[in-house]
Amino acid sequence: MNQYATPAQAAEARHLLQVYPQLAIEPTGSDGVYLHCGDRRVLDLYGGHAVAALGYKHPELLAAMDSQAKTLFFQSNAVALDVRARAADALIDFAPDNLERVFFANSGAEANENALRLACRLTGRTRVVAIEHGFHGRTAGAAAVTWGAAGGWYGFPRLPFDADYIPRDVVGAVADKVTSETAAVIVELVQGVAGAYDLDPAFVTAIADACRAAGALLIVDEVQTGVGRCGAPFASQLYGIQPDLLTAAKSLGGGFPCAALLTTADVAAEVRHGDLGTTFGGGPLACALIETVLRVVRRDGLAARAAELHEQLRAALPLGPVVGLQGKGLLAGLRCTRGARDVQAELLAADILTGSSADPNIVRLLPPLVLEQQHVEQLLNALATLPV
Repeated sequence: MNQYATPAQAAEARHLLQVYPQLAIEPTGSDGVYLHCGDRRVLDLYGGHAVAALGYKHPELLAAMDSQAKTLFFQSNAVALDVRARAADALIDFAPDNLERVFFANSGAEANENALRLACRLTGRTRVVAIEHGFHGRTAGAAAVTWGAAGGWYGFPRLPFDADYIPRDVVGAVADKVTSETAAVIVELVQGVAGAYDLDPAFVTAIADACRAAGALLIVDEVQTGVGRCGAPFASQLYGIQPDLLTAAKSLGGGFPCAALLTTADVAAEVRHGDLGTTFGGGPLACALIETVLRVVRRDGLAARAAELHEQLRAALPLGPVVGLQGKGLLAGLRCTRGARDVQAELLAADILTGSSADPNIVRLLPPLVLEQQHVEQLLNALATLPV
């Protein structure tokens, strides 16, 4: 019996390291919020891990890539580029008001790595605090503050700094963990991999207050939550906090690899030539797409739409095996009465692609921000047919 579900899986297995569990579909095309898989048209409610912000074949995204590729395909940060300046301007205009400077990178993990590096260097401290169940990436520093990594797949012989964790939503634990020895606290306001778990606002406020009192920097990881996904430009704005450093990626380029680290003027004043660096970060193609994604998200009110669709989902529950909803906007977790992977498989059989999470009872939704009410209704109709 063939162990591979699709011809592409068998082809990949010839030379690619087999480190990814894969679904039994093979996308060969796409349009809007749908994937074409042979004779199937699959509603994509996962968006490539929250990456496909504008869905597929968005005309403005394609036009921006085509125009920029024909004008200047690549140049490094050794030269200044107008398209890079425009992308930075657009991002700062989109971001929380206290953030004034940008460093472009290639991935969320890289952005988090650089945020952690700056925090340790600028404070002279060697301790970083994270939140239990959080995920920040697979590079050395980012993984050091990823819950469960050190005891599992981390791989490095030692951590680059002392790492500690606060139990999530335990306000009373914050003051004990955030001290004068703490360089930074890094937090996902909605924990994506953990199942779109939205942190208690009182807990988040306590962390922000403790950072100010201890002289620690507050790093908000908005790799999944940013770019309108949670119902505001960034989730930080929903929680009413002002990060010292904020990271963005995934939806930022609409499918093109890119990321950004945003900082305050105070942090930026301490950064010198050579403190950070990247070859591909801030390349012209990435910057043209960042500028386009931000323009479309703002112009078309996609953040507000994300909040509205979240409420449409909430109002329809409980339904079938789904008894509750967590998260914010289109970073949502469906809490199920039975195993999420079974529900995920049943939805895929109904031509709806969703995601699982570290919580075995949460089906995760990270769809394109161009999702519409009719697509949520398609999901609801499918859920109604599934066994409880």
